[in-house]
Amino acid sequence: MVMNIDLYEPIVGVPVIGQLRRLGERLKGLKVVHVNSTAEGGGVAEILAWMVPLMTDLGLDARWRVIAGTGDFFAVTKAFHNGLQGYPVVLKKRDWDLYRAVNAENVKSLQGELEEADIVVIHDPQPAPLLELCPRRRGRWIWRCHIDASHPFRAVWKGLKPFVERYDASIFSMCQFAQLLPHSQYLIAPSIDPLSEKNVELDKDELDAVRSQFDLKPDVPVLVQISRFDRFKDPVGVIQAYRMVKKMTPVQLVLAGGGATDDPEGKEILDAVLEAAEGDPDIHVELLPAAAHRTVNALQRIADIVVQKSTREGFGLTVTEGLWKGKPVIGGDAGGIRLQVVDYHTGFLVMTPEGAANRIRFLLHHREQCRRMGETGRELVREYYLLTRHLREYLTLMYALVGGTTEHTVMV
Repeated sequence: MVMNIDLYEPIVGVPVIGQLRRLGERLKGLKVVHVNSTAEGGGVAEILAWMVPLMTDLGLDARWRVIAGTGDFFAVTKAFHNGLQGYPVVLKKRDWDLYRAVNAENVKSLQGELEEADIVVIHDPQPAPLLELCPRRRGRWIWRCHIDASHPFRAVWKGLKPFVERYDASIFSMCQFAQLLPHSQYLIAPSIDPLSEKNVELDKDELDAVRSQFDLKPDVPVLVQISRFDRFKDPVGVIQAYRMVKKMTPVQLVLAGGGATDDPEGKEILDAVLEAAEGDPDIHVELLPAAAHRTVNALQRIADIVVQKSTREGFGLTVTEGLWKGKPVIGGDAGGIRLQVVDYHTGFLVMTPEGAANRIRFLLHHREQCRRMGETGRELVREYYLLTRHLREYLTLMYALVGGTTEHTVMV
């Protein structure tokens, strides 16, 4: 994908783009490799889809590699994910052996590239063992944890820590997620691409077409939650909140999302959601393909209120997307949602279906406040959660790791 950082100048301003260009000039030719476990589905893949091309546009030699794995491997790493978020899981010696073995198989095709890179960024637990499998590495290695690891299940963190503590640095989305590690830790919040298919402006005809596609009534308020079908996104809790609202106010609910190749639990959760919906014609449960970005965009723009009632959340880019589209957000009081949803300003934080229902009813009966919250939320995202800020912080960290030790010396 060819991307040009100058296209974002009308959104973020000339000084922001100029600073990124100066950083790129000083880091020109820096060899950077990002590694994760899925090419599509989920926030990490979406971020890397723009980050790597924009790093390339700025003059770095940036690449994105995806490790392959079996169904059993991804079942194990999904257990890691759940465990890091505090869910009790059982992992046996054979699971840890499989984890190492799959990474050892992947390193056969990646080793040369990883060992020659100036910077390697390993995203989340799936590829974490690659560092110890590259003994001749010459660059700096960063472990980027996108997960809410604030209260991990002890056995999981005890098993993962030996793999990640040898990195040169780690990145977390919030200070609360950081763990005690013997290296420098950095805080970098995720972000969205305002010019992507998922966030670009859409015309009325396209919105009307999607409304018709999902058989949404034009005169009844719409609640929308976009997310993977994951237990921590609490889609069943959203249905419970919807039912409480509907007892007093006509309303429609859309629960839409897809899966990721490294998440084997999706079908199980989807089945539970369909069962909870009980054939209600005003509950629209949609399993979308990974490339349905414009559809997601349209649904968020059609929504009167965006919901993201997560019980655990690394950051919550669907919250960011909803705010960018000028919608108030009802968000779970968890993880990075707390950074984005400010009570009575950009939406409301909730902990229970009852709390969500109360806040939804409030917003449906206070339309002017709903509009003001949407405007405030969009400006919050413009200031803090667009890709230009995210990219600047990555480049600055890379300079901090290589500056003074190579020819890549940066002055911004």
